[in-house]
Amino acid sequence: MAKITTIIDIGSNSMRMVVFKKTSRFAFHLINESKSKVKISEGCYANNGNLQSIPMQRAFEALKSFLKIATNLKSRKILCVATSALRDAPNKKLFLSRVSKELNLNIKVIDGTKEAYYGGVAALNLIDCDNFTTIDIGGGSTEFAFITNNNIIDTISLNIGTVRIQELFFNNNDLDGAKQYIINQLQKINKNLPIVVGLGGTARALSRMIVLKDNYPLEVLHGFNYSVDKNINLFNNIIDAKNNKELKYLGVAKDRYDTIAVGTFIWKTILEYFSVEKVITSGAGVREGVYLTDILRTTNDKFPSNFNIGVRSLLDRFVDDGSQSAYLGNNAKQIFNSLYSLHKLDTKYRSILVVSSKLQQIGISLNFDKNEDHTFWYILNGLTYGFTHEDKVLIATIARFTKKSLPKQKDIVGFEDLLPDIRTIQWLNFMMTLNISLNSEFTKTNFTYTLDNNVLKISSKDNQYIVKRSLLKIKTMDNLEIIYNS
Repeated sequence: MAKITTIIDIGSNSMRMVVFKKTSRFAFHLINESKSKVKISEGCYANNGNLQSIPMQRAFEALKSFLKIATNLKSRKILCVATSALRDAPNKKLFLSRVSKELNLNIKVIDGTKEAYYGGVAALNLIDCDNFTTIDIGGGSTEFAFITNNNIIDTISLNIGTVRIQELFFNNNDLDGAKQYIINQLQKINKNLPIVVGLGGTARALSRMIVLKDNYPLEVLHGFNYSVDKNINLFNNIIDAKNNKELKYLGVAKDRYDTIAVGTFIWKTILEYFSVEKVITSGAGVREGVYLTDILRTTNDKFPSNFNIGVRSLLDRFVDDGSQSAYLGNNAKQIFNSLYSLHKLDTKYRSILVVSSKLQQIGISLNFDKNEDHTFWYILNGLTYGFTHEDKVLIATIARFTKKSLPKQKDIVGFEDLLPDIRTIQWLNFMMTLNISLNSEFTKTNFTYTLDNNVLKISSKDNQYIVKRSLLKIKTMDNLEIIYNS
């Protein structure tokens, strides 16, 4: 597998490219993302599906530029897929042959079920949820992947898309006809969809507007979730907007003015038809799915159990001594278990404590001074995949406060709605501080822990002066006393 890989996705409306860099066997991170709104399918649905010359030229020029970017980034592998616009076009060979001959690029035209599968692979590996349905609204089609117990059980592609609906119905102001057409397509699906993971530009654009509307504390869209019933009015306002000024007021980005109304109309119709209650936003989609099926081809397109791409990628890039992180993670688990009868926290917080302990050192890679603050922001903005926003904020908060005092309510202002109660946070921060203090000399010492009433007895074979001094400064919880024997 090449260290740097480029994925190009030619959609009906936009052409997108992502460039990934591997950091270890399964870990990677994004180093470039480019987009060009070439609208390759423009005019095709009014011309028996045939691609038109001007849109094809736009797409060709964009591909040429994408390939220059990939070359300059030293990409060793380029995978290019095309979706509904090309697969539906009777004259697609004209475009495919020209690209192959002049740009030396082979485009793989994928069918709708494969497109849906790629989206499903991206979501099941990169979203923290086991049972959901992905929905990806494109320019010519909409793809669904049905995930149960973290397995893709079915996929389907329907002829619903923003460009298709725009040219067939919206240009004639036939919204009733558009709705009936969409519903006729949706009747091919006989499943319940309580939780939906939204892929693609329309879903992300709507989530971005909801984030702005609700003054949400995080700017990261991947993993953001919302209740459908609380946002129906926003969807209606977008559909009913009379001009770009009204769209701008609602928070619509300028490059979405021409497609957001029809995209929202499709999205709202689907959500209402299936009585969807909750939407989770995915920043990953077909492109990530193509990449993942390439690097995970020996593991059935899934990460190994207990592997988290977000954690591994950060550790690979920003922690020099992986053994220290592994030690802190293992010791965190022991501390949590030894104090369980006192803190009585849900065991889900043990995993949170372990991850936070492993990542605690990453801020040092930027600067030792205020490294806890650097770690906090690294985690909030860099722990992209595999966690809910609530878990991510808690992991970052635990890693931020590892000094003598415990965090107070004023220290979490702005994030209260995403965090548990302050006592839970303080207990986790205390255990984190204890963990860091016990490794003050970086010796990775094996400790034994014994809790006797409100006394925690810590024993080791090493006489560590700095560790003993560090323990004296810790602010404990619930009048806990710490005794260190060596």
